[in-house]
Amino acid sequence: MGEVYRGRDTRLDREVAIKILPEAIAQNEQFRARFEREAKTISSLNHPNICALYDIGQRGDLPFLVMELLEGTTLRRRINGAPLQLDTLIDYASQIADALGAAHAAGIIHRDIKTTNIFVTDQGLVKILDFGLAKLDQRNVAVDPLSDTRLVTPVQATEIGQTIGTVSSMSPEQARGEDLDSRSGLFSFGIVLYEMATGRQPFTARTSALI
Repeated sequence: MGEVYRGRDTRLDREVAIKILPEAIAQNEQFRARFEREAKTISSLNHPNICALYDIGQRGDLPFLVMELLEGTTLRRRINGAPLQLDTLIDYASQIADALGAAHAAGIIHRDIKTTNIFVTDQGLVKILDFGLAKLDQRNVAVDPLSDTRLVTPVQATEIGQTIGTVSSMSPEQARGEDLDSRSGLFSFGIVLYEMATGRQPFTARTSALI
């Protein structure tokens, strides 16, 4: 539900990515609060394998995030239905694990680790994107900034018993709507490893319920 544009920082003369809330939902206080929480989540993480946040602001009624502009492709497109070479797989996996370790050490669970939320730059640097569903690893303290990821059930982020994220990448406890910790992120990372090694996801079906 966010829109991302290529832009230019005229003060520092550099190209950036600008993420905004669409006008249709920018007036919704809940979405605006989530948007701001996304910025706070990303800004608390300073790691070379996590997409960096440069600034946050507002133009008229539209809030925006200024983030580093990445040139490359998503890991899903890099895999393109075929197994990666083993040395490439190990390189990418090490970078992803390092970024997840930093997030978990900061008490942040991504909750939507999947190959479409992992970016590979033209230089081979891996970046984790979209902390829109991230939450703090503390019971009943949740952060669920705006994300284009579909919600499995339409419930509030702080509601106990929710299921939120991408079904094919969820841990069992996440699918059951239970309280999560960093182990759930490691399960999703395992699914990413499987997809890099085989070129396909381990759990597929025609509907979410079947998965």
